[in-house]
Amino acid sequence: MSIRHILDTSDLSVEELKDVLALAQMPVAQLGEPLTGHCAALIFEKPSNRTRHSMEVAVVQLGGHPVYTRGEEVGIDVRETAEDIAQVMAGYHAFLGARVFKHDVVQRMASVSSVPVVNMLSDVAHPLQALADVLTMQQQHGELQGKRIAWVGDFNNVANSLAQACVMLGAEFVVSTPPQYRPTESELATINALGKGSAQYVAVPAEAVNGAIAVHTDVWISMGEESVAAEKAAAFSGFMVTQDLMTRAQQGACFYHCLPAHRGSEVEAAVIDGPNSRVIEQAHNRLHSARGLLAWIFQQQGAVVKENAQS
Repeated sequence: MSIRHILDTSDLSVEELKDVLALAQMPVAQLGEPLTGHCAALIFEKPSNRTRHSMEVAVVQLGGHPVYTRGEEVGIDVRETAEDIAQVMAGYHAFLGARVFKHDVVQRMASVSSVPVVNMLSDVAHPLQALADVLTMQQQHGELQGKRIAWVGDFNNVANSLAQACVMLGAEFVVSTPPQYRPTESELATINALGKGSAQYVAVPAEAVNGAIAVHTDVWISMGEESVAAEKAAAFSGFMVTQDLMTRAQQGACFYHCLPAHRGSEVEAAVIDGPNSRVIEQAHNRLHSARGLLAWIFQQQGAVVKENAQS
């Protein structure tokens, strides 16, 4: 049986994505405990609130024992290569989760690991967040096929993975960002090939939000981008999600943000703290979607886990 690594949303097929989301909505008791007697390595080059708690709790709920490891404890490519770390840890754990600065680190880990590698965030992708986002939107708006979803702000790792998930589920994903930060035509073509939905770029935020059932944003300056903070803040002037902008969306449209948020920067406080904000539900769904993904992985790969445990 081949190892299934999840480094981005597109590592799942459309049907597999639907299966993961279905498992995410199942009561814990119905999922069994596929990780009983096994441990999970959770490696954090970048600190986290939601990712650490949701993944640790998900592992425990599935019967396993999570081992949290700070970046400085392993020193990826300083003390040890990413490949050595992955191969060693694969001998101890049922899967490896890694939250890293550079996407090539999780790719290299996956290339040598004998157990599944799950990308808990990189500079290119954040599949765990995308799963929570589409799960929350489904709970609020029903099936996403044919519905318009807007992203206003930086087309970053979160936006990339969310765009993939939306297209796979048949939604219309519209991103509005300053031209110098927009997705390339090649990137959009790759995303559009994933499913029956569509992903497109528009320059004007109001145009992106027009008719949308959901409006998403994220911080403009991600961890590790502090050196370009002033440049990006100037470029994104005019891309704040405001109450006025939300009036362009469908009646009852909801606001989404993966957190942490900077009120008065990428979003008005009145929006993120208002009645149509679903950011807390999103955060809670990080647990349910993580648990659904891990349950799916070990439904597929239970034989691999048992084999490694016996070796």
